[in-house]
Amino acid sequence: MAYFDAASAAPLHPVARQALLASLDEGWADPARLYREGRRARLLLDAAREAMAECVGCRPDELVFTPSGTRAVHSGVAGVLAGRRRVGSHLIVSAVEHSSVLHAAEAHEAGGGSVTEVPVDRTGAVDPAAYAAALREDTALACLQSANHEVGTEQPVSRVAEACRAAGVPLLVDAAQSLGWGRVEGDWSVLTGSAHKWGGPSGVGLLVVRKGVRFAPQGPGDERESGRSPGFENLPAIVAAAASLRAVRAEAAAEAARLRELTERIRSRVRDLVPDVEVVGDPSRRLPGIVTFSCLYVDGETLLHELDRAGFSVSSGSSCTSSTLTPSHVLRAMGVLSEGNVRVSLPPGTAAEDVERFLEVLPGTVAAVREKLGAPAATEPVRAAGPGLVVDALGRRCPVPVIELAKVIGDVPVGGTVRVLSDDEAARLDIPAWCEMRGQEYAGEEPAEKGTAYLVRRIR
Repeated sequence: MAYFDAASAAPLHPVARQALLASLDEGWADPARLYREGRRARLLLDAAREAMAECVGCRPDELVFTPSGTRAVHSGVAGVLAGRRRVGSHLIVSAVEHSSVLHAAEAHEAGGGSVTEVPVDRTGAVDPAAYAAALREDTALACLQSANHEVGTEQPVSRVAEACRAAGVPLLVDAAQSLGWGRVEGDWSVLTGSAHKWGGPSGVGLLVVRKGVRFAPQGPGDERESGRSPGFENLPAIVAAAASLRAVRAEAAAEAARLRELTERIRSRVRDLVPDVEVVGDPSRRLPGIVTFSCLYVDGETLLHELDRAGFSVSSGSSCTSSTLTPSHVLRAMGVLSEGNVRVSLPPGTAAEDVERFLEVLPGTVAAVREKLGAPAATEPVRAAGPGLVVDALGRRCPVPVIELAKVIGDVPVGGTVRVLSDDEAARLDIPAWCEMRGQEYAGEEPAEKGTAYLVRRIR
């Protein structure tokens, strides 16, 4: 079985396993106590904090450990907003932040605060000028991920941090996906991370708050972790997290070069092997191990199940794999195809042979899923009929509305229009994306008696 979902959770690094087992014997006592066992545990905790701070590029007393990366984000956002409440209650986030950041923004807005969401381009990157334009006198905090978790696009953190610093606004960076590959550059103010993203154990997050940043921890007070993360520290897991971060950093340069070659092999060959595929994300400014593509006329959940049966563990941002039946907010913000979406995120140590085998299996798997759904062939003949058609796809989920559109587009002459009726939220994203891929004109949408009518004009 080839595990290709390291962006969700990386396999436990061997160094993390060794450190975890060793610290179970040495680090079980309360590090706040003054007796021998407590002092020994405290030494382990301090050493782990110093090692982690060195990797991050901060002072040890600026870094605290949290029960998860999500808790680090929520504590960081809430603490800075509370600490700077006299400045204002305006929060800035990008449209492609991790859900933990967006959920924190929703909670802030529900409590009376204001939120500005900065859009991204088709590669998933923000424009630093857009962040600068969003800054206001009452802006308390800005948030920007270091790299995107779904498509791997790296963000211009340094330039955004420079604009925020000039305006006197702290920048919180969610560095969960990139921290294993290196330090986050730029004059950021707050940083969060999660150990299971770089091969450490789950249940360990980190929160860094630079000296001078106004910060007011929320919730009941606690004497541990500078009052910023309540509860007894999971010392064995913390020690393992710090040890594994140092280990992966030592291997990062060589492993990054190797994984970039493998992901570039997928990016370049998947278009030739599978018809009607869109590879998404920035082609060069991206994390080493992530490559994401979307396949027209494919049910994402079925495709993932079939790839799993073939021996490959991958993930997806397709609405077809979501219980809410809405497309990934990242893909939606980018304006790219969401149906049949596959994210391949290679863990360190991935064998080139596994990637080759994936490329051998993928074309037949996609073709089989398309055949089950009755998708049109790439060489579908062009026909001529009346000037307009209506496709009723109400009550039918992705990718059926797009499949039905593709089947009938040849039934109208050039200049004719197809109205696709759909009540699936994914159609709002996938129909325009289909038009761009197939060289047709998306003419917008209009209300319908049920659902929405999406207008497509045939131009070739």
